[in-house]
Amino acid sequence: MSRVGLRTFIQGWPVYRQLTGTDPLGRGAAAQSDRSARLSARTETADSVARSVCPYCAVGCGQRVYVEDNEVTQIEGDPDSPISRGRLCPKGSASKSLVTSPLRQTKVRYRRPFATEWEDLELDVALDMIADRILAARAQTWEDVDGQGRPLNRTLGISSLGGATLDNEENYLIKKLFTAMGALQIENQARI
Repeated sequence: MSRVGLRTFIQGWPVYRQLTGTDPLGRGAAAQSDRSARLSARTETADSVARSVCPYCAVGCGQRVYVEDNEVTQIEGDPDSPISRGRLCPKGSASKSLVTSPLRQTKVRYRRPFATEWEDLELDVALDMIADRILAARAQTWEDVDGQGRPLNRTLGISSLGGATLDNEENYLIKKLFTAMGALQIENQARI
């Protein structure tokens, strides 16, 4: 190795930069390589940032959703959130795939009784089928009074198990809907 090559090597060595430069603790420029100096944050080119709440559990960790060209490019913890202070669990950190995965279902899928294949349904058709089945189950299992004549006004024929990917407002409305229909078995996956 020539003297110029050795000198270049030594000057590029982080310990040398740390001992001879303005960064004696090696926490800044001394520890930064040329490659690291050229790197930029994944969120630097975002057009806008929306604040959101992680959808996976009942904790409610804050998220920042970075959008570029009307596409979600990154989701990170929100450091301004008093709940999570910028931290996300592994599931929350991977929540970008919830909205951007090519495997995400975007159509209503239905498999008829005894069928072996799934078929696509229009949303209006699927909602009508669900409403008809709920009303039929409620009518068949409605209890006005118990054996001693005390009022019950309930049905044990329908229940709800909510998911944690719904936000608090959606779960609140689902709870109100099922309570108004007389259902007693109302639970949420985030609470179980």
